Amino acid sequence: MNEYQKVLVTGVKGQLGYDVVKRLNELGINCVGVDVEDFDLTDYEQVSSKVRLLQPTAIIHCAAYTAVDAAESNEQLCNLVNVKGTENIAQVAEYLKAKLIYISTDYVFSGEGESAFETDSPKAPCNVYGRSKYLGEQAAQKYCSRTFIVRTSWVYGLNGGNFVKTMLRLAAEHSSINVVNDQIGSPTYTRDLAVLLCDMVQTEKYGVYHATNEGYCSWAQFAAEIMSLAGKKTYVNPILSSEYKTAARRPPNSRLSKISLDFAGFKRLPHWKDALKRYIEELNSSVR
Repeated sequence: MNEYQKVLVTGVKGQLGYDVVKRLNELGINCVGVDVEDFDLTDYEQVSSKVRLLQPTAIIHCAAYTAVDAAESNEQLCNLVNVKGTENIAQVAEYLKAKLIYISTDYVFSGEGESAFETDSPKAPCNVYGRSKYLGEQAAQKYCSRTFIVRTSWVYGLNGGNFVKTMLRLAAEHSSINVVNDQIGSPTYTRDLAVLLCDMVQTEKYGVYHATNEGYCSWAQFAAEIMSLAGKKTYVNPILSSEYKTAARRPPNSRLSKISLDFAGFKRLPHWKDALKRYIEELNSSVR
C-alpha cells in the first residue's frame, strides 16, 4: 500500500479491531480506528457523512453485535447492527470505490457432522447471531463489489473479555471447573488474524475465506491447555453441552477448512497451541 491509501477499522475497541489497528501501525499503513462513540453504524446518514469525510481506500469492518446469548432476546438490535450496519458500511465503501473486509463466523453453518466446512458449504445458522452474520455477509457482497468475507471462530485477544481470561479468573476461584467437551473448533488469536487481514487488504483477491489458527480442539481441551500454560492447578472436568444450558444453541462442529487461503496464496495462521502460548505471555507482560 502506498502513502495515499488509508484503512478505516470499525470496532477499534474490540479484540480484533484493536489488533488490526496495531498491525496496520506496525506496517506503517495509514489507518483510522472508530467505535460506537464516533458514529452510529445503524444510521446511514451518520455512517455516510463520517466515512466520506475520512475518505478511506479500504474498510476492515470488525464492529458487530457479538453477545450470542443476549441476541436470542434482542434479535431486532442484533440485526440492526450486524445487517443494517453492514449494509450502510458497504454502500459507503462502494461509493468511495473502497475495499471492504467483513468479519463473519462459523455460526453461519449448521454445526452438524465432523467434517470441516468449506466456504461454499450450505448455510444453516443455528441461532440469531449466526443468522444476522450470514445476512451481513449477503449485504456486504450485494452493496460492495470489492468485498472480502472472512469467517473465523473462538476469537480471543488482549483488548476485552474472552474465554481465556474467563478460565484464568475461574482458576483463581475454583479447584475444578466444568467445561463442555463436545463442541469442536479452532481458537483464534486476534493478533494472528490481524496479520492475515492486513495482508489481505493490500490485495484485490476478493472472495470468501476461512481464517482460524490451525488445529482443532474442544472447549475442555482448550481450557486444559490454558491451565497448563498458565501454570494453574485447576482441574478441567469435561461435560456435555446438554449439561451446560445457554440461551443460544452452540454448534457442536465449528471446524472450518482453510483451503480458500491456500488457493489465494495467503499464509495460514500458526497452530492454536503456539498462538495460546504467545497470548498468555502477552497477558503476563501486560500486567507487569
